[in-house]
Amino acid sequence: MHIATLGPSGNNHELIAKRYLKMRCSGEGSVTLFSQFEEAFQALLAGQVNYVLQCTAHATHSDCVGRYMHRAYPVDTFIAGSKPLALIAQRAAVRPTQVALQPATRYYTDLTAYTEIIDAPTTVAVAEGLLAGRFEAGICAEEVLEQAPEQLRLVQSLGPALDIWVMFATTPLPTSSPLRLDADV
Repeated sequence: MHIATLGPSGNNHELIAKRYLKMRCSGEGSVTLFSQFEEAFQALLAGQVNYVLQCTAHATHSDCVGRYMHRAYPVDTFIAGSKPLALIAQRAAVRPTQVALQPATRYYTDLTAYTEIIDAPTTVAVAEGLLAGRFEAGICAEEVLEQAPEQLRLVQSLGPALDIWVMFATTPLPTSSPLRLDADV
């Protein structure tokens, strides 16, 4: 089994793809990361990968469902928790006014104290920006604190996000599949 999903390495898409292989395929298989879902779906349609894994909370999910309708079919779905997330700030920023976040995380906590919200493409990008000192605060994986405890501080632990994930393939499930509810009853 060869799964395509969104990169960069270290993000939740990679984490969940590896969990999927471990739980559903005894760890057998591989994961290829793409910078955009369009590239992953094109690889699927070209036969370069067997599946595309996508979180339904991702901003491009509905576009991908529409764009690849009748060519890429949902064949599995499940709920999985992300890496534990946190609102993290620079130690030097006593009262940060800016916060960086991946748009899907915008409502994970009250951000009214921040006057500037910076959209980042991924929580990995938020973590990189915090580590580089580009952001005063941000929502990302809590584990980033371990990389720079002298530089960063925990503002609020948010825990893992429980998301719905969809696996796509080029062959649809039969109407007799228990995952399909569109068959006549």
